[in-house]
Amino acid sequence: MKRSIVSLILLLVAITVSAQFEKGTKYIGSSLSGASLSYNGSEKGSFGIQAKAGYFLQDDWMVTAQLSYDKKNDVPASYSIGGGVRYYIVQNGLYLGAGVSIKHYTTDFNDFMPGIQIGYSFFLNKSVTVEPELFYDQSFKNHGDYSTFGVRVGLGVYL
Repeated sequence: MKRSIVSLILLLVAITVSAQFEKGTKYIGSSLSGASLSYNGSEKGSFGIQAKAGYFLQDDWMVTAQLSYDKKNDVPASYSIGGGVRYYIVQNGLYLGAGVSIKHYTTDFNDFMPGIQIGYSFFLNKSVTVEPELFYDQSFKNHGDYSTFGVRVGLGVYL
């Protein structure tokens, strides 16, 4: 009996989750990367905040736009604007992402940064998620000092 109830609950969760990745769904999210959650060659830890909006053009394919701010102790603060795409591999919330951004450092230089992400959308209810992700951003200005690998934890809302 317990097994039947658990199977029914998992089926209902899977149906609810899959509806969130359909064409026409909108997405709003924000994320943080905090001290020691990201690493690059010139600074061992950082704090960053990111706002993201997205739209599903096709089932499982979301285009995104984002704004972010990063502050590091030994590196100038930076602002960035960018866009990207996410592909939800399976209907359970696992996704791969890729994007590009233009990062402006307060010391008046810019950097073009393509990046990749892998993450998971844990649904707290029908539309709100917690989204941990691993990311890598490649710097074209100075690979050794500004390319960044890290972890972000975000909240997302699927509308």
